[in-house]
Amino acid sequence: MYRQHLVSLLIFFSVMVFLSLSEAAPFNGSAICGLSRAANVSVFIKNFVADMEALADLVGSNGWGDHAVGQTSPSPVYGLVQCFDYLSHMDCLLCFAECRTRLPKCLPATSARLFLDGCFLRYDNYSFYGEFEDRVSDKRICGEIEMEGGEKLGELSSNLVKVTELATTTAVQTGGFAMVENKGGLGNSLYAMAQCWKSLDIKGCRQCLTNAGRDIKRCFPRTEGRVLNAGCFMRYSTGKLPEAIQDNQDDEHGTPKVGIIVAVVTLVTIVTLLSICGACVGYRRVAKKRKEFKRLGKLTSVVNYSSLNCKYETLERATNYFDVSRKLGQGGSGSVYKGTLSDGTVVAVKRLFFNTTQWVEEFFNEVNLLSGVEHRNLVKLLGCSIEGPESLLIYEYVPNKSLDHMLFVPTLNLRADKEKPQLLSWQERLLIIVGVAEGLAFLHSGANQRIIHRDIKSSNILLDENLNPKIADFGLVRGFSADKTHLSTGIAGTLGYMAPEYLVRGQLTDKADVYSFGVLILEIICGRKNTVYAKETGSVLSTVWKNYRSNTLTESVDPRLKGNFPKQRAQDVLQIGLLCTQALASLRPSMYEVVNMLTSEDNTIPAPEQPPFLNASVLEPDTPTLTSDFPSSSSQATSRESAVDAREPR
Repeated sequence: MYRQHLVSLLIFFSVMVFLSLSEAAPFNGSAICGLSRAANVSVFIKNFVADMEALADLVGSNGWGDHAVGQTSPSPVYGLVQCFDYLSHMDCLLCFAECRTRLPKCLPATSARLFLDGCFLRYDNYSFYGEFEDRVSDKRICGEIEMEGGEKLGELSSNLVKVTELATTTAVQTGGFAMVENKGGLGNSLYAMAQCWKSLDIKGCRQCLTNAGRDIKRCFPRTEGRVLNAGCFMRYSTGKLPEAIQDNQDDEHGTPKVGIIVAVVTLVTIVTLLSICGACVGYRRVAKKRKEFKRLGKLTSVVNYSSLNCKYETLERATNYFDVSRKLGQGGSGSVYKGTLSDGTVVAVKRLFFNTTQWVEEFFNEVNLLSGVEHRNLVKLLGCSIEGPESLLIYEYVPNKSLDHMLFVPTLNLRADKEKPQLLSWQERLLIIVGVAEGLAFLHSGANQRIIHRDIKSSNILLDENLNPKIADFGLVRGFSADKTHLSTGIAGTLGYMAPEYLVRGQLTDKADVYSFGVLILEIICGRKNTVYAKETGSVLSTVWKNYRSNTLTESVDPRLKGNFPKQRAQDVLQIGLLCTQALASLRPSMYEVVNMLTSEDNTIPAPEQPPFLNASVLEPDTPTLTSDFPSSSSQATSRESAVDAREPR
């Protein structure tokens, strides 16, 4: 750790020396990291470091260069660096040094592009030299200031078209670079710059800049715009752009300044230090992979020597080789397919992709913690396979839809035949509530160790042919021994269902499941989904609490029941839901107590304290989401439309 801090400080001070010696500091540009990850991280990073060193030599002598390392290996790296023609040689070196400090942040992605106002650096795992890649996505960056309105805007718009077309034509004719001006009336002049990468031919340069010119017009009427293409760069501005700069010389004989010598030495230092950093990053990632595979090895031994082990080929045939017609749903890390085993048993096959640490964690949870857990209200794990190209989990097949499909009719996308969803009666709703409560009580106290689900919600409750509930999706479960009061962990679950002490402090106990179950009770009885974004109607939690305070609890009951429910019993169940959602975890009942209150009509239901309310004004609907991974479907799945991006750091 000390060595890493030392290297970071050295790089920081080196870059500061660079910037102090240059008048043209690099613009805070844009990095585009690829989505694919290197299969062999250590080899890929080794090739990356070697490629960057080669590019450093090329940019030092030519101002640009392309180079490839490991073309015959499974982890090749193809690189390209180029400075804009207006940069001096020293500023080019500085710009490349800045790229070298930023681009490794994309590792171990197999591709990345970095644009600065002065240079461009790209690497990929295939040869992209030659023709313009129209399939590679572009990026447009517009300035924040708008041009003044009025009659000038029309002339400025016309000038923008002219100046971008002139820049394109000039760049194609002059070898790939142009800096032009279109003089308009007073204050209506526009400036443009165009630069093609030297890896493109004339045809590719023209095509790339034409596309860029068309795209950059979308920035109008902003005073500035940039288009960053994999192949070219275009910029316009209402202010003058930087002119070409020549390296300063001490005298007529061209002796470099002392500062330039210092800068070159510093550049070499940075390249060396970055190579060391690359090696350190590679080592850490390899060590992480080794740890991951070590845990996977333990999992392999658990699976191979148990009755859970199934052959991959058997499950392929059972799902007709994962035929799309057998697909039940799609989730964040895999898909679920309906399968029929050779003995006629119908199963649900959960198909996972082995590519992340999260996969190992969740697969381990589902297999190791739940392999010996059986209860009528838990979806049963029948087997698994980890020997094929992707890993598989086999569950009992539950023919009915998940609970959210039954409850929240307005949020559903009905099938083309407009099949009318079934309306749950009061007795069916109560049966589901009691069943889920008994399943949770078993997890909390009836299994070999206490197990916390962490993601109880309507979309994770499957219903069988008799509408008996079965708790599904155990990727987030946690187990802990009886001698612990709580676990301190990163939060994971769904916003609106997570207990406040868990959401704020990461303190996990079985009372977090109790809170989620309380929200579920209120949703089932009210027929409404709890959401913190309901600014006008209020969340289900706040609505039920207001009705409780005004002694009008029955007004919370789903109006589609049209009064066909026992009023006192409905009030009791809603009050139990409020008890489970109290702000203080110590005030919430255990799931064992909840089951007793639900199944015995003689129990006196305690008065609840106020539940917590999330302020919708501080939560935007476009909050990043990360779904738990038992996918949604019309018959065997769980919906993932509102899971918060709250996975634990690995």
